[in-house]
Amino acid sequence: MKIEHIAIWVKDIEKVCEFYRKYFGGVVQPIYHNPVKQFTSRFVTFESGARLEVMHHSNVGPVTSLQSYTHRSANEKMRAFFRFLTSAVFHVEHSEHLGFAHLSLSVGSKEEVDRLTQQMSNDGIQVVGEPRTTGDGYYESVILDPEGNRVEITI
Repeated sequence: MKIEHIAIWVKDIEKVCEFYRKYFGGVVQPIYHNPVKQFTSRFVTFESGARLEVMHHSNVGPVTSLQSYTHRSANEKMRAFFRFLTSAVFHVEHSEHLGFAHLSLSVGSKEEVDRLTQQMSNDGIQVVGEPRTTGDGYYESVILDPEGNRVEITI
């Protein structure tokens, strides 16, 4: 068995695909669009054969979005607003959540982890974990892709 691909929802498919192409050598595949479902996606294929599906749908947004509550009653809107504020405060104080935690991409060497992390930092990419050896022996750094997804760069 092997994992066929991982998929992420994004706001800007082209920006995210370009990020994975530029920094990790991914090959961006042709765009797929289903007008009936208002769904768009592109696959990014990496040298190892691993694939990342980058998907967009206008109705998919942050869990904290109030946009989907505009048709609800005043009481429902108030509860939604409270959840929005609570969630916003939680996300400021805690960067972790249930579900997928990060995507880990192997770049082959400690020197390449260092070089790529420095290049990304110079390019304005947010580095949230400087290169280091973890307690379980991985050499890694952690950055955020253009939409805030955590990406671990490792050997």
